[in-house]
This record gives sequence, C-alpha cells and structure tokens, in this order.
Amino acid sequence: MTTTTLANSVFQELFVLEMANNHWGNLDRGLKIVSDFSQVVRFNNVRATIKLQFRDVDSFVHKEFRERADIRYIKKTIDTKLCRKDFGTLVQAIRDRGCLTSATPFDEASVEMCEEFDLDIIKLASSDINDWFLIERVAQARKPVSFSTGGSSLKDVDDLVKYFTNRQIPFAVNHCVSIYPSEDSDLDLNQLDFLRNRYPQAALGLSSHEYKSWDASMLIAYAKGARTFERHIDIEAGGIPVSPYCSLPHQLDTWFRAFKKAKEMCGGSSTERRFVPPKESVYLDGLVRGVYAKRDLPANYLIHHDSMTEDFYLAIPLQKGQLSCREMMNGERITMGLSKDQALMIDAIDSPYSRVESLRKTVYERGL
Repeated sequence: MTTTTLANSVFQELFVLEMANNHWGNLDRGLKIVSDFSQVVRFNNVRATIKLQFRDVDSFVHKEFRERADIRYIKKTIDTKLCRKDFGTLVQAIRDRGCLTSATPFDEASVEMCEEFDLDIIKLASSDINDWFLIERVAQARKPVSFSTGGSSLKDVDDLVKYFTNRQIPFAVNHCVSIYPSEDSDLDLNQLDFLRNRYPQAALGLSSHEYKSWDASMLIAYAKGARTFERHIDIEAGGIPVSPYCSLPHQLDTWFRAFKKAKEMCGGSSTERRFVPPKESVYLDGLVRGVYAKRDLPANYLIHHDSMTEDFYLAIPLQKGQLSCREMMNGERITMGLSKDQALMIDAIDSPYSRVESLRKTVYERGL
C-alpha cells in the first residue's frame, strides 16, 4: 500500500475534534466533553477522533517563569495541567465511546505519552511546523500525522511534506488560518486548491476557527477536495465562557449535516464520467427531436447530406421506434416509402441500429 493510499484510508472523511484549552485541566469537564460530543458523532454516523493536548509542563515551561501570571500562554499551560493518569482515563473514555484517539504533543516527552497510550494519530501544531527536534521525534513514533499550515512559509511546508513522504509516513496537510476566531473573509479557502495541486500525495484537510457559520466553509471545502476537517470543541459548564471559535454540540451537529449535504451535492468521482441514472436519460429523451419526412420519399431512397434539410425535418415528440437527430447518418438507405410528415422509424432504414437487436431495443424503449 502506498503512502498516499494509506493517508487517504486514515484521513478520509475524518473529523478531528480538539478539546479547547485542554478542557481547562479538569478531568470531569473533559469526560463530559467526550460524552456529549461522542453522542453527536454517533448520531450522525461519522468517523471522528477527539484530540487532546499533551505537554510535559514541568519541562515545557522554564522554572524561572512558572510564576509569571502576566504571560498568558504560560499561565494557561500551568492552569490546564493534567497528570498522566488522568490523560489515560480520557484516552480510554474516547475509545469506549467509539472515537479514534489523537493528541497534539508540544514536546518530545509528550510524544512518548502518545506511544504509551498507542494513539491512532499525532497532530503537529502550526507553531511547531519547523521544530525539527519535535518533528524527528514524532516521525520515530511511526504514527499517521496531520499538520496545519497556519502562518508557516511555503518552504516549511515543502520540507515537512518531503520529510514524511520520504519516510513513508501517512500524513494530512490542513489549510489553516491561525486567527482565533477567524472572520469569513480570513478563511482563504482557495488555498485548498493550491495545496491539493502541490501535494497530491497528502490527504487534504481544513482546520478552521470561524464563528459565524458552521456550514458554509464545509460546503466549499468539501467541493474543493478537503476530506478531513478539524474544529475546537467545548461545552457550557462551570461558568467558563466558551471561546467564539469553539463548537458546541448542537453546532457540531450542523457541521456534520453540512458535510453530508456537500457530499450529496458533489456526488461521486471527480476523475471519471459520472453514471447517468435512467430517470435522467428518460427526461432528456423527452426533449430530443425525432426525424420526420418533409416530403414523400420512395423506397430505396439514399439519404444524402446535401439534401438532408430538403428531405427531413426534426420535431418533438420523439416516438418509440423513431430515429432521432442523434442517429441520422449520411449514406443510409430507406427500405420503404415514406409519406410527408411520417416519422422515420428504425425498421424503415438500412442501418446498424436496425440490424443489432440491442440497439433496436433501445430505440423502441425510449420516446412517446
């Protein structure tokens, strides 16, 4: 199995639900998030992974800065700390609820935890797309990897794609705008076309943070080829305000429904001609013009291109057994005489259509 095939099998129609703000470091809140959102996942019958955030906080934040409450990221990291045992409880709860397991490790020690819990997928944060200490450690885990492009340079993305491709590690590239929350005008969804064309070996995804609509970006992204989708999730509990870029359970339901609508409207393959259903063919046959004699024509009359418009005219309705504008050919011969305004039937012409039973049957099954 090629890396591309494996990446598609892992990330195809996969929803990544990231616990916002690391569930505020509260195990009970995390378990409630898993419970509430797994129900929405199950109800909509979709593939999803609930994603955690792993940090080895004791080494992640330098000891001399741990008391700096004025540095927002440091304060949040310390306030949302969870012990290894509690993370294990969350991972098991996610599995028990039928979802895949994944995490964003922010340091090398956290990759070890991904291995310890045997997570299905590892996510590289946008901020770490050129952190090669972490990237090399993630590659050692030999897990499928997704990463978001965020505000990274094209070279950084090229290098990372080449790195995972050469190591035959399946991966997904997510278009992402690292603005929390994002306005609709920030989304730049045309980047999906760019990523799909530049990295055909990768699964294509969208990681989004918009807050005004839970369906518009899904409809557009799916049509542009995205097949894995990521949003932050949260619940209203404990008096903690929900960030505007996060999705509540009912909003995620809208998101899933938009995905199904996009899939329905886009239909099947984009690499080959679609199958035309019989009801569509029947409808179109009703609009096709049949061939009628413009004047009396004798038996054995030879149809010639130069006199075609003098001998015949086209009009609706097309009758069963009648030749249409599609079948008239230069050089065919009429086997019986035709009266003016009489329909030219398949049995009145020396043609492959009259000699091949399957073709005759098709002509007689269509029309009025």
